[in-house]
Amino acid sequence: MRIVFMGTPDFSVPVLDALVADGHEIAAVYCQPPRPAGRGKKDRPTPVHARATELGLEVRHPVSLKGADQQAEFAALGADVAVVVAYGLILPQAVLDAPHHGCLNIHASLLPRWRGAAPIHRAIMAGDAETGVCIMQMEAGLDTGPVLMREATAIGSEETTAQLHNRLSDMGAALIVQALRRLPELTADVQPEEGVTYAHKIDKAEARVDWTRPAAEVDRQIRGLSPFPGAWCEMDGQRVKLLASRLTEGTGPAGVVLDDNLRVACGDGAVELLRLQRAGKGAQDREVFLNGFPVGAGTQL
Repeated sequence: MRIVFMGTPDFSVPVLDALVADGHEIAAVYCQPPRPAGRGKKDRPTPVHARATELGLEVRHPVSLKGADQQAEFAALGADVAVVVAYGLILPQAVLDAPHHGCLNIHASLLPRWRGAAPIHRAIMAGDAETGVCIMQMEAGLDTGPVLMREATAIGSEETTAQLHNRLSDMGAALIVQALRRLPELTADVQPEEGVTYAHKIDKAEARVDWTRPAAEVDRQIRGLSPFPGAWCEMDGQRVKLLASRLTEGTGPAGVVLDDNLRVACGDGAVELLRLQRAGKGAQDREVFLNGFPVGAGTQL
């Protein structure tokens, strides 16, 4: 099929690779424009932009698709379908209608649960037992379109957003390949009104750990915000990101370290901190972290 691909971050790259590997013709790749990054603040292409360039594909990165010229350029591609995954721009109706089969979105949740910007983070933070990916026929509403295919997966008890992100990206890539092969025979199921939830964008204000909360909530916060923005607390006056954890047994005053292996008491129960990052340092597993920054039993976080 002749496809317009629309995506921007790392999550989207395996999807582009899968479409190319399956023999589809990529008419053009749309992504967000390069933005300043790194110490030199030089414009850096997005992951999709970089990968598309490696593949020799035409890349377009308009700031908006609202203009008549941009919409006409999109329509002139004569696409059979557009595949959209974490693109980052709202698609006007004229764009949604231009491809013969419309625009298909790969969404990282089991719709209608977790419509919106941060479905992977929110699923972990809410304690969901499972999540998944959906192939959705796009319409003007926010992730409201009918679903063509879906696949569920269990969320691991110690899984972080980074780990789940990679699994769902690969699942989405495999599922869209299946969907395109079966497109004429697929039935679009309208999303039910019951069970709608919204995955609001993560606010950095959510990242500071409140040790008075139950251990289950603290553990989900740490795993759900890893690696970005990273849940954090203060240790001996230094701000430290907490990037991996697991539930454990233990009781004590909230926020007090219970042993020499970073087992920390919460309002109810305890968590074990497994991976941490000090300001200006790289992320480290617990043992390496403690070698350079000892945190003994009785320390108040």
